[in-house]
Amino acid sequence: MQPRRAYTRATCYCKDCRAYARFLGQPGVLDEAGGTDVVPTAPATVRLTAGLEHVACMSLSPKGTLRWYAACCRTPLGNTSRNTGLPYLGLVTACLDGTPQQLDAALGPAGRCVLNTGSATAPVRATPLAFAWGGLRILAGVLGARLRSERGSPFLDIDRQWLRAPEVVTREQRQALEQRDH
Repeated sequence: MQPRRAYTRATCYCKDCRAYARFLGQPGVLDEAGGTDVVPTAPATVRLTAGLEHVACMSLSPKGTLRWYAACCRTPLGNTSRNTGLPYLGLVTACLDGTPQQLDAALGPAGRCVLNTGSATAPVRATPLAFAWGGLRILAGVLGARLRSERGSPFLDIDRQWLRAPEVVTREQRQALEQRDH
């Protein structure tokens, strides 16, 4: 899976991204400070070329973000809004083919834009200008995709319904996923 047009590249240190990574139980999704490398892009620019039968979905709350993964190997794929009309997909770079150098060349350097540094598990340098610029790029990308009427998503079927209903974790499961921060 490789996006054709990325809005930006960011590392998110929020507790939700960390809980998602812990739910999956895969090494290499979180960096040493508990951040997840994400590439925000338009969902219509991403294609799943194999393994569609393995796509699964989870959510950390009944109304929370949809977090997609490959159930067979628990590889994170990305995050979407529950609103099918919002053209946003936060691809987790752990699912992308390529060496770190190839990803940097194609998507920009990892760690250039960081989010939610206050939730990091180790000291992380805030990037307020890159954060603002990245936010503007995401907004411009979402608006552009809406204006182009881009409606595709690798996680929607032909009737524009989600491929899978999300598994919503319980409060107890969520607390257990967050306990590891302490």
